[in-house]
Amino acid sequence: MSSHPGWPAQLSAGAVLLRGPRLRDGRTWSEIRLRNEMWLLQWEPSSPHSWVERNSVTAWPPLLSALRKAGRTGTMLPFMILYGGRLVGQMNVSNVVHGVLRSCTVGYWVDRDVAGRGVVPTALALVIDHCFAQVGLHRIEVDIRPENTASLRVVEKLGLRREGYYERYLDIDGAWRDHVAFAVTVEELQGRTMLSRLPGVPQLP
Repeated sequence: MSSHPGWPAQLSAGAVLLRGPRLRDGRTWSEIRLRNEMWLLQWEPSSPHSWVERNSVTAWPPLLSALRKAGRTGTMLPFMILYGGRLVGQMNVSNVVHGVLRSCTVGYWVDRDVAGRGVVPTALALVIDHCFAQVGLHRIEVDIRPENTASLRVVEKLGLRREGYYERYLDIDGAWRDHVAFAVTVEELQGRTMLSRLPGVPQLP
């Protein structure tokens, strides 16, 4: 039983669908991750294990177990991103804190084959609206390396406010990397949805 009202959940707009992770996602998840090594590795947390070890089919069950446990305890809302019914990435709402802070951090990755189609901005908008309306959070943060121009475009499209600059913030790809912090609070939407900030949502080509 989840300790918060926001997970499990299914969110959708146009051809984009977010849902909880499933055991049968393992083969597709591994195929995408292995194929996208050069696209994703530079933005991933440092690890003593090789990319193949971290992203093989056998790596999925223990990861799934950890994601589900975090979802049940309310510290995370793990989502798989689907586009046109096909798994294309992940979006995790992490560091969920209630009480007087009511905040979280959102991270994501997506298959390079669908990058630039508006999939991630739509997924992030859906998650932000869900966290404000159903989870009852007040503030949502997205931390991005300044070199990650693709992710910077995502938050720019949604109009997230640049809030700070964290020096040597996270151990990413073998070194301590700076990150730019972007955030939004529920008041900034003025009763509108984040999804309404997008000119349109992705449809199947």
